Amino acid sequence: MVEINAQMIKELRTRTQAGVMDCKEALQEAGADMEKAIDFLRKKGLATALKRAGRETSEGLVHSYIHTGGKIGVLVEVNCETDFVAKTDEFGGFVKNLAMHIAAAKPLGIRREDVPEEVVQREEGIYRAQAVETGKPENILDKIVQGKMEKFYKESCLLEQQYVRNPDITVQDLIHETVAKAGENMGIRRFVRYQLGGNDSH
Repeated sequence: MVEINAQMIKELRTRTQAGVMDCKEALQEAGADMEKAIDFLRKKGLATALKRAGRETSEGLVHSYIHTGGKIGVLVEVNCETDFVAKTDEFGGFVKNLAMHIAAAKPLGIRREDVPEEVVQREEGIYRAQAVETGKPENILDKIVQGKMEKFYKESCLLEQQYVRNPDITVQDLIHETVAKAGENMGIRRFVRYQLGGNDSH
């Protein structure tokens, strides 16, 4: 059996914010491989989050964030199950980090269905025109457009975006990890992002 020392547990805790016993278990399961241990914790967090996904979220916070210089502002509402969790520093920090992510990453909506239809059609039209220029057959063109649209959604939908503070995970992963730690279901209800002289997105 691989020896799991305190330094390894400390490093894993720093990287994942998981509890001591969870980190120890993950390292043992992963044979002391740090990256595999992180994956183990992430999957465990995801399983916990999915179990809680059906619970009602009627509490939470509305947070405002104004980027330095006053050129970008964000309002975001994040819900949880209880007022107790809503008032914790951890939940407050999570909501604040989400607002900062929205300011930096410019999402067009929370999920794919939230992206305005005219924007989707415009993007598809541009990608198809670019694909036609390659002179490839129609069935290949469809695959090219489909691939580019997948990339567009991953860059434009909040839940699918790479989290700006840790690009190894998505915003959805971040929510799952926070749900696993807090023991409550959570969800982003709505947001609006203002940019001086630009179009608002939400």
